[in-house]
Amino acid sequence: MQSVIRIENGMARMPQWQLKSPVTLDIHDGEQIAIVGDNGSGKSMLAAMITGAHPLFPDQIFYDFAPSKSTMVSDNIRYITFKDCYGGDSERTYFLQQRWNQQEIDENTPTAGALLEKEFLLTGEDTTERREFQLYIYRLLQIEHLLDKYIILLSSGELRKFKLACALFCRPRVLMIDNPYIGLDTETRQVVTDMLQTITTSGSLQLILLLSRADEIPPFITHVIPVEAGVIKKKMPLSDYRSTAQQLAPSSLDAHTLQLLTSLVPAVSHPCVSDEVVRMNDVTVRYGARTILQSLNWVVHNGEHWLLTGRNGSGKSTLLSLICADNPQAYACDISLFGRQRGSGESIWDIKRHIGYVSPEMHRAYRYDMTALQVVASGLKDSVGLYTRITDDEADISMQWMEVFRISHLAKRRFTYLSDGEQRMILLARAFVKSPTLVILDEPFHGLDLTHRQWAMSVIDAYCSMPGHTLIMVTHFQDECPQVIDHHKELQPHF
Repeated sequence: MQSVIRIENGMARMPQWQLKSPVTLDIHDGEQIAIVGDNGSGKSMLAAMITGAHPLFPDQIFYDFAPSKSTMVSDNIRYITFKDCYGGDSERTYFLQQRWNQQEIDENTPTAGALLEKEFLLTGEDTTERREFQLYIYRLLQIEHLLDKYIILLSSGELRKFKLACALFCRPRVLMIDNPYIGLDTETRQVVTDMLQTITTSGSLQLILLLSRADEIPPFITHVIPVEAGVIKKKMPLSDYRSTAQQLAPSSLDAHTLQLLTSLVPAVSHPCVSDEVVRMNDVTVRYGARTILQSLNWVVHNGEHWLLTGRNGSGKSTLLSLICADNPQAYACDISLFGRQRGSGESIWDIKRHIGYVSPEMHRAYRYDMTALQVVASGLKDSVGLYTRITDDEADISMQWMEVFRISHLAKRRFTYLSDGEQRMILLARAFVKSPTLVILDEPFHGLDLTHRQWAMSVIDAYCSMPGHTLIMVTHFQDECPQVIDHHKELQPHF
């Protein structure tokens, strides 16, 4: 049987890239693979070995990409990383509010269609057969309506579909995807599953999916490679993995954590908070000819806990950006926050000091070389990055919140060297560090494994059950809804 990728006792050349034990695996032609493991277990390290990003010692990794005519790894393996969901490492100039600042859009700003066309032309000759394949990919991913949308306006789910199209244009022999369902609504998850199953059965493409959630393994996967604490386990058939996989019971906070959490929350809410935390009257947001929100009315009262849902591109993140003072169009809308009309003299910092916030855009914007503790402490300053030295008291509060989220052991680690799931837990702690009155969580559990997800939900439930705390949360997964949720609003897309 053809071994497409084979590693024998593989060890990365650089010590900081090495796993706990040598890697041995053999991926055969026709096998569709899921690499499954908890946050920080080593899934991304293994992927880097396979792609050559973390080179191994000589004669430890072997490839056979037949029937591909090229023997180059770069020609045959395409890897869509977790960060590609947020734009990728190439966007060094990205800033948090960029997506909603229309002045950042000019004649040089590309549309998604223009960039896809550029990627398409770079991957081969412009032939009738390839043009048909291009349209085929657009139809499979259902992205025709995105082609005239500016790239910086794409939602995280839309950007994931954009990245998939770019990768498929190359017709790779192996396609690796890190958490393929991140940012995708229920309908789009099914679209992507059907699309991946279609392309794997209609050609020689093999898939390798990196998953933090075992319940996301799609039915066309044939084999699973478990990863546990830096050790790559033996490949096994999907049926064998399902029979041995353990389901964790919902977790609850232990007495120590609950006592610590209670001690960190002020007994009295900030005096400026009114009964109405958010009021929106006939709010409309447009970018050029594209309408994002149309005549929206919404009132959020103090102490309510809202679930905000809607398909990719329906305007959920745009709506939250109006509340968080990140969207300049808020000044043209009839919006009141904490009992004050927007534009009545308050600064964005007057608004932000009452809000704890985490979102895909924030994760995308955090590219600073700082410790995890400093990232958490930046929530006290309402800044993306940290531009002043934190006091001992601020460091102590930040450490205590990291203990609440069970990530205090990461305090001295550099944020950019942490796994994506560990980064998300750090950003969650940042959202709570100032004990905000209003907590806004935009898809907060991206990339989290079951253990971390359940613990984070327990913290959210405990915090928001305290009087005077309001929650607005976005998620596309029903099992990610905290128990405290008591209101629901669904947005409809304006395609």
